[in-house]
Amino acid sequence: MKELEDIVKAYHNACQQGLKTALATVVHVEGSAYRQPGARMLVTENGTLTGAISGGCLEGDALRKAQLVILQQQPMLVTYDTNDEDDATLGVGLGCNGIVHILLEPINAANPDNPLALLQEAIAHRSPAVLVTIFSLRQRKGPQPGTCLLLNANGQTAYPIEDRKLQQAVTADAQVALDTRASFTKTYQAGNNHFTAHAAYLPPAVQLLIAGAGNDVIPLVKMASLLGWRTIVADGRPLYASKARFPDATRVVLAKPAQLLSAINTDAHTAVVLMTHNYNYDLALLTQLLPLPLPYIGVLGPVKKLQRMLSELMENGVPVSRQQRARVHGPAGLDLGAETPEEIALSVISEIKSVMAAASATSLRERNTTIHPREQQIILQQVL
Repeated sequence: MKELEDIVKAYHNACQQGLKTALATVVHVEGSAYRQPGARMLVTENGTLTGAISGGCLEGDALRKAQLVILQQQPMLVTYDTNDEDDATLGVGLGCNGIVHILLEPINAANPDNPLALLQEAIAHRSPAVLVTIFSLRQRKGPQPGTCLLLNANGQTAYPIEDRKLQQAVTADAQVALDTRASFTKTYQAGNNHFTAHAAYLPPAVQLLIAGAGNDVIPLVKMASLLGWRTIVADGRPLYASKARFPDATRVVLAKPAQLLSAINTDAHTAVVLMTHNYNYDLALLTQLLPLPLPYIGVLGPVKKLQRMLSELMENGVPVSRQQRARVHGPAGLDLGAETPEEIALSVISEIKSVMAAASATSLRERNTTIHPREQQIILQQVL
């Protein structure tokens, strides 16, 4: 989500400067590639790039083609074959063992129905969304509808597609992607035309609530901000809970445990870390957090601290179910051998990321499968 936010911000800056732009989107990958379908990059006519469609190997050529798209005001589908390590066509030996298809779309700022308007709508609400880009692999010189549909909990925003039945079919499948929280790529046959749609599932940015405003919280906030997470720092001490101490935080809240959660909207994408170094504050807040459907609650400190907290809750008649206990991580963080506040922050951030992504957090070299899960295979569907 941070990449989309950066792209929208760069687009508005370009418009203020009177610069024309184009949007590059990875729409389909065969084999292995650095970025997966749904990755985007904004290109301005003066050569500024925001976002990424590869590890840096495709951007130069894509920039030149995007500038041509801006000049001609016509979308273009380009393909890069990275299988051959000795292929010097792009100036480097890529060796990614994959074929990458990228759609380049000119952005007409005067037209309110442009792809960047959909991207802006996608980041405007804190809710999951599906962003659909339609293209044609078989008829590259034909129409390329491009980024034309956004579906989220607030409803649907779609730009007209000439074939109404195609739009209805794509919209129905986008709803399935939203319900299942899974991206997909699918091909539709509309008369003699074949169109492929990539539906990218976009979860909202992680919201990180940090209870505590000590010095060890500062690197945690900085790392979370770098990832594009929305961070909330909360503490009951006025001298600690200040925006001046945490300029990278989204919010800083001065509150006692009893008032804190009433001032914050938590959801299924919210992680909480208790690190006030005040046992009673952490215990009072943990009591309120356990019933909430939070995916991650981290408790900084030794394992005996968490065991004592859970024992006190049980003794005071507060039940702790197996499901609730599974969401509590204490000591918080992965075993990285962390010692300094910065290293501890890296450890905690890494554990939260692994939980949110339902990933194992093991070394990649131990994997027997691909790093990125393959999306649903392309399916041919007859559209009547």
